[in-house]
Amino acid sequence: MDTETIAMTLIAHAGDARTLAFQALQAAKKHDFAEADRLMEESEKASVLAHHGQTDLLVSEANGDPVDISILLIHSQDHLMTSMLAQELIREMIEMYKNQK
Repeated sequence: MDTETIAMTLIAHAGDARTLAFQALQAAKKHDFAEADRLMEESEKASVLAHHGQTDLLVSEANGDPVDISILLIHSQDHLMTSMLAQELIREMIEMYKNQK
């Protein structure tokens, strides 16, 4: 797969992961924790798909095949990292909602 396609795949899956995580937070606000947990699982699955694309790039580079760095590729990495951060924070927020009385 070419770098541009991998970058677009990263953006799509990372975006899905972020969206699902925020949907999980909305469910937790309504105290629907079963739905929040389900959505976070879906978010994790989308994140794993994004990581596959990133891993392909890393393996290519490690094998001596240089990866063309473009703004699109950098943008895709930004999407992945922000979605991962959102997931981490939202997991903590969901726990806070679960512990509310």
